[in-house]
Order: sequence, then structure tokens, then C-alpha cells
Amino acid sequence: MNALLEKAIRKISRLPEQDQEALASLILAEVEAEEGWNRRFAASEDQLGEIVRRARGEADTLPHDPSNRPGK
Repeated sequence: MNALLEKAIRKISRLPEQDQEALASLILAEVEAEEGWNRRFAASEDQLGEIVRRARGEADTLPHDPSNRPGK
């Protein structure tokens, strides 16, 4: 555990039990959300790679002069 987390836990441990429960719930929810994001991102890496490959392919077909872009 790093020093900042230890400091936070020491401070939280001095709070009333109800406040400790509330803060613990917030921390756990944040950790779970981060883990969920990491799982979803890992599961979508192949799709993201394909999107990047297609975008790069499309970019190669456009003129390199920014004033000559389609839609202008």
C-alpha cells in the first residue's frame, strides 16, 4: 500500500462508523468501475484496432491539402 493510501485510511479510521461505511462504499464503487472499464476496453481492443486500420486507410485516400477536403 502506498503512503497516500495509508494516510487516507488513517484519517478515515478516525471518523464515525457511518462515515467510514460511506467512504468505503465510494472507494469500492470506484475500484469496481475502473475494473469494469478495464475489462470492457480489453474486450474491445480488436474492434478498436479494426476501426483504426479502416480510418488510416480512408485517410490515405484523401488529398493531403487540408483546404481541399470533401464537404468544404
